[in-house]
Amino acid sequence: MPAASQTAAPKVREPRPAERNRRPQLRKARPQALHDYFVPVPTGLEAVLLAELQALGMADCRMDTGGVHFQGTLADCYQANLWLRTGGRVLRVLAGFPCADQAELYRQAYGVQWELLMGLEQTLAVRVVLGRQGPESTLTHSQFLSRRIKDAIVDRFRDVFNKRPNVNPGRPDLAVHAFIENGRCTLSLDSSGAPLFMRGYRQGAGAAPLKETLAAGLIGLTGWRGERPFYDFLCGTGTLPIEAALLAGNRAPGLLRERFGFQTWPDYRPADFKALVEEARQAARPVGVAIQASDQDPRMVEAARENARRAGVEDAIAFAVCDAAEFQPQHGAGVVLINPPYGERLGEIEALKPLYKTLGDVLKQRCKGMEAYLFTTQSDLIKAIGLRASRRTILFNGALECRLLRFELY
Repeated sequence: MPAASQTAAPKVREPRPAERNRRPQLRKARPQALHDYFVPVPTGLEAVLLAELQALGMADCRMDTGGVHFQGTLADCYQANLWLRTGGRVLRVLAGFPCADQAELYRQAYGVQWELLMGLEQTLAVRVVLGRQGPESTLTHSQFLSRRIKDAIVDRFRDVFNKRPNVNPGRPDLAVHAFIENGRCTLSLDSSGAPLFMRGYRQGAGAAPLKETLAAGLIGLTGWRGERPFYDFLCGTGTLPIEAALLAGNRAPGLLRERFGFQTWPDYRPADFKALVEEARQAARPVGVAIQASDQDPRMVEAARENARRAGVEDAIAFAVCDAAEFQPQHGAGVVLINPPYGERLGEIEALKPLYKTLGDVLKQRCKGMEAYLFTTQSDLIKAIGLRASRRTILFNGALECRLLRFELY
C-alpha cells in the first residue's frame, strides 16, 4: 500500500555502465526460458532495489509500489537470491487474473499446471498476502483464501494422478505465494524459501532489531558504497556495520544461507547454481574502508562481534564498548548511520529525550563535515535532536512508520 510522502523520494545513484555486469554471470550458460519475477521490498526502498537489479544486469526492470518487476532466466533467479541485499524474496510469477470471489480464486488456481511444478512426493504450502480491497469484497481472510488455493492444487493432483501431495507449512518443497488486491490475484512461486533477510549470521538480537534487508536498504539510501569511513555508535547486535562490510567487500549475502526454495524445483540446475556460488565467492574482496561500531552495552557488542565473525567480516569492523556521549570518529569524515531506540509509550518517549539530545550534541560537535543519518519514529524525539534535517524519507520497520533523517553537518 503506498505511503504518504513528505518529500520526493531520494535519488539513488544509477549504476555506471562498468558496474552493470560486475556481478558474476554464468559462463557458457545453456539456453533457458524467460520468466517474470517480482521482488517485494518495504515501501520507500523501491529505488534502492531497482538499482541493485539493474547492477545485476536484469532485464525489463520496472518499479512498482512495494517492489520491482524483472524478467529473467533460472540463472537470473539464482543470481538475485545470492546477491540482493534489500529485496525480501524473489517471486516467480505464474499467473495473474481477475478474482471477484473465492469460487473464482479456486477455479483459476485449479487451472495452473501444478503437476509440472512439483512431484507427488513433494510438499507444498500456500501464503496469501492481502492488499487493498473494495468495500464489498469478500476476499478478506487470508487463511481461508490460502486453504482454497491449497484445495485447488490438491484437487488437481487428485484428478490427474488419483493421489494428492502433502502440506508442510514450515518447510515446503513448493512455496506458493498469492497476492490479492482490488479484485485481482497474482500467483507466484517463492524461489527464496526463508525470507532473504535471514542471511544466516545473526543469532542474538536486541529488543527491536533491524532486519538485514532493511539495514541494507538504509545504507543504500545514504548512497554509501564503501568509499568513505562508516560510523555507527549505537550498533546493538551489529546489523548496520555488518551489512556495510558485506557491501564494501562485494560479498554476496546469499552465500551465508544453507538453502533456497528453488533448490527443490523440478527445473533446478545444480551445476549452474554451483558455478554461480563459486564465482560469487571469487568476487569477494578485502574491505578497504574503515568501519567503526560501538555500543554502551558490552553484551550487545559481544553479540555484534560474534555475528560479524559468522558473516566473515569481523576483521573489517572496529568494535568498541562506548557510551554514545563519548563517541569519537577515528578515521576522518565519513557517513554516520544510527538506529536509536524508539520508545512506544509516552513514559518511554520522555525517558529517551535526553539520549536524543545527546545524539544531536555529538553530531554537531564531533561529526563536522560529515553526512549523518538517523532512523527513528516520527515523534517528539526528533525535536529533541536539535538539528534540522535536510531530508526525511518515510519508511516502515515492520508495521511501525519511521523516518530516515539526513543531516548535513557543516
